[in-house]
Amino acid sequence: MFYQVLKYILLGPLLRLVFRPRIEGLEHVPEEGAAIIAGNHLSFADHFVMPAIVPRRVTFLAKAEYFTGPGLKGRLTAAFFRGVGQIPVDRSGGRASQAAISSGLSVLRRGRLLGIYPEGTRSHDGRLYKGRTGVASMAIQAGVPVVPCAMIGTFEAQPTGRRLPRARRITIRFGAPLEFSRYAGMADERTALRAVTDEIMYAILTLSGQEYVDTYAGEAKAEAQAQARAHGRRGHGNGHTG
Repeated sequence: MFYQVLKYILLGPLLRLVFRPRIEGLEHVPEEGAAIIAGNHLSFADHFVMPAIVPRRVTFLAKAEYFTGPGLKGRLTAAFFRGVGQIPVDRSGGRASQAAISSGLSVLRRGRLLGIYPEGTRSHDGRLYKGRTGVASMAIQAGVPVVPCAMIGTFEAQPTGRRLPRARRITIRFGAPLEFSRYAGMADERTALRAVTDEIMYAILTLSGQEYVDTYAGEAKAEAQAQARAHGRRGHGNGHTG
């Protein structure tokens, strides 16, 4: 009930007013049955804008930090994400990755739409980064199609660090479903998982027109932050020696 009220009465109309989304290829999203919608991830707003325009409910795997924040703000955030049906996942890797895949498979086995960002985290600079193979594992194990999706303009509307989005028009573009039945039974083979993931990322890239970087987004973000800290230390030191 909360999901329906949020989508059609509270948040949905507001998002349409702020972003005036241009929708392309919505016919590629199946009207029934399980499927994965795999998209690029440029902004916190992505979690809400795309599900608001898809007629069916989309369940996302959301990072666990959204459910564990401290204080009143943390509790409200957790209640909000649970209310819209999002599933918390631990992104620390190893067994946590397998738990996330199991959660995604449970959604698909109920015949629902699962939303996922193969990059694993938001792009810090608007470029498209290398996909992680969890999406491939779920697609192969569940035997479901993957609908590539590109968010265009949300980075400019609400880049990382900006609390409130700017009012600007965005585009949401869906591509033809990709099917991977030829990889049936190969969900444990690394080469198969990488091949499927790369095919999905190429489809997203074709839709979005982003620059592609063959590095994981989390690693690139950490490197950029380290360089910024190092630059800050040099600047601070220069200020004292001058």
